[in-house]
Amino acid sequence: MSASLAEMLAAPQLLPHALDETGARILLLQFEEQTLREASFLDQRSVGPQPRGSWQDLETVLAAIDPKAPDDADYIFHLGHVGSTLIARLLGAVEGVLALREPQILRSLAEIESQRHRVECPWDPALIDARIAKLRRLLARRFHPGERVIVKATSFASQIATCLLAPDAKALFLQVSAASYLQTILAGENSRKEAVLLAPKRLVRLEQLLPDMPWRLWSMREGELIALGWLVEMLTLDDAARQLPGGCVHRVDFDAFLAEPIGQMLAMARHVSLPLDEAAAQRLVEGPLMTRYSKAPEHSYSPQLRHDLQRQAAQEHRAAIAQALTWLEAGAARYPRIARILEPDSDHVQTH
Repeated sequence: MSASLAEMLAAPQLLPHALDETGARILLLQFEEQTLREASFLDQRSVGPQPRGSWQDLETVLAAIDPKAPDDADYIFHLGHVGSTLIARLLGAVEGVLALREPQILRSLAEIESQRHRVECPWDPALIDARIAKLRRLLARRFHPGERVIVKATSFASQIATCLLAPDAKALFLQVSAASYLQTILAGENSRKEAVLLAPKRLVRLEQLLPDMPWRLWSMREGELIALGWLVEMLTLDDAARQLPGGCVHRVDFDAFLAEPIGQMLAMARHVSLPLDEAAAQRLVEGPLMTRYSKAPEHSYSPQLRHDLQRQAAQEHRAAIAQALTWLEAGAARYPRIARILEPDSDHVQTH
């Protein structure tokens, strides 16, 4: 390499992409600015057949990160399947904003965090928070002076929210009601399969959140496995909101956003200090972003189509939804923490 590692790390095109299985090396990949701005997911799907980059010793990279580099990226955390990609695209369309959607490195860091108290954790638990705090600076770099960076995390990265957010950074927490979430997941074959595949790890996470919890994977039905996803991510967001400083978190219900997109856009922009007025917000929500499938913009999608698919799922999967809600209610009777997130008027709804 002709340039020093420190000089290379100062450029926002060089993204920390992944950690190896030992946690001792980090993959740094080169991306074009346009790719960073347009990619729905900054993971293996955005890497071409001949990626530019290399594996580097993690300690060497950490030592080369400028401790004075910007550390003010704001974040979007969410449950998954709650419109986070759309929100990130809308905010990324505001002038002076660079929105990064789901950098893969966050998955690696969340996986290490989940192993913090287990024998197979590849990092010394005493070093995890400090290492994440250093690496987050690599996601806060910008292409233009004064540009704001907003990072949309992958859904299960909420468990490292308190490490990813710098002291003055802000966060948007995207969520929906349990019923809305169940309808959305049951409306799609792929999302239903994903819920089943993710259930084992989610149940492990739930056991960490509720150490004496009684549920076992072998006894759970499909609706309960889907509700498990909603419950784990909601509990994780709730924990993060209680640990973060007051004024850091602004919660957004995606169904409320679709009902009043202009007002919700203005509220989100204010929270992360973006210069967005009502006319500009109206242009955004009436523009093409609201009529395309945000994860794959080549496909059409709309709030009305989402509503129709949810309504159809509510009819076709009535029994599974009822089982799931009954399971959540039983959990609420056992755990005040679950009761709190199920109660729409509880204090977790507004934390800003």
